[in-house]
Amino acid sequence: MGRIFEKRKHKMFARFAKMSKAFNRVRKEIEIAVKANGPDVKSNSRLRLALQNAKSVNMPKDRIDAAIKRACEKDTTGYQEIIYEGYGPHGVPVVVECATDNPTRTVANVRHLFRKYEGTLGNSGSILFMFEHKALIKISKSAVPDTDAFELDMIDFGLEELVIDEDACYIYTAFEEFGNMQKALDERNIEMLSSEFQYIPTTFKDDLNEEQTKEVTDLIEALEEDDDVQSVYTNLQ
Repeated sequence: MGRIFEKRKHKMFARFAKMSKAFNRVRKEIEIAVKANGPDVKSNSRLRLALQNAKSVNMPKDRIDAAIKRACEKDTTGYQEIIYEGYGPHGVPVVVECATDNPTRTVANVRHLFRKYEGTLGNSGSILFMFEHKALIKISKSAVPDTDAFELDMIDFGLEELVIDEDACYIYTAFEEFGNMQKALDERNIEMLSSEFQYIPTTFKDDLNEEQTKEVTDLIEALEEDDDVQSVYTNLQ
């Protein structure tokens, strides 16, 4: 009985930790958007997207309001978006997206984790050329009854791939085409349920054994647990 309780407690803790991380990521997105273009949702498209992402992770309204209020206060410096690049164990390239109010702290933490897990923090531009910057937009499947026609239509606005599951459609487009895609969806009254930008590897590393793969994933998990880290990307297959 005690063992079952411990398993349930562990699962609950992991679920809350994941939720907390999601809230933290979205909170920073909101604050960055407000600092950049103000708190008016109508004129600030980036804030509008951040609020949609907050809704997608069920972030409470009081936390959303607190993030907007904090970003509006003159005595707060806000967050900087920084990308770190490096190699993990066995030469696996790793891209780390951060949002921080203290870059000195963040780079020290990231460098420490790379060293701890037998990796090396690299220079700017040393890794990113191996990845393509993509936008991923999620919309409701019910919003596009004819997915074939929708796919053909959206190609003119930068659609590169359309992935469909039971409830949603996922639109992949180049980072530079995100604005065109957003405008096209708005004109068709199709609501974006969430959106994010990702770094997709152009090639994959698939020659590691199970133990070596675990060494890389240990680094990735450690980086993801850092409060300043928003996302981690690698070309590990």
